[in-house]
Amino acid sequence: MSRIVHLALKVEDLERTTEFYEKVFGFKEMNTEKVRDHTSRHLSDGVIDVALIKYDAGTQSAESKAAGEGPCIHHFAVEVDSIAKATKQVKAYGCEIISDPGVIPVKFRAPGGTVCELVPKGRYKKPAKKR
Repeated sequence: MSRIVHLALKVEDLERTTEFYEKVFGFKEMNTEKVRDHTSRHLSDGVIDVALIKYDAGTQSAESKAAGEGPCIHHFAVEVDSIAKATKQVKAYGCEIISDPGVIPVKFRAPGGTVCELVPKGRYKKPAKKR
């Protein structure tokens, strides 16, 4: 069975937002990386990966505009057994693929207009368990 494993928030202030989720809720930073036209900082509550996305000034990519202007919930991710099979099913359902060809994860506009992405199993790390 597929499951939701990730939620991405488009933010204006990466550092302040990170501090908030760490100090208020106890989320743990897993990694931060520059990806195409944005910086993506991944936090975890121990179950779900929460990415804070800060887009580069002036970017005009389809992904950066997919969820609208300004801060918002940008997308959620569903972990699947086969990216190829799930992509084929998404396309057969008439969904618009937003990500560039060959890019994984595969972002698409789901029925109802929300942005979703397909990710392979094990993509997101979880914090080490305390002993």
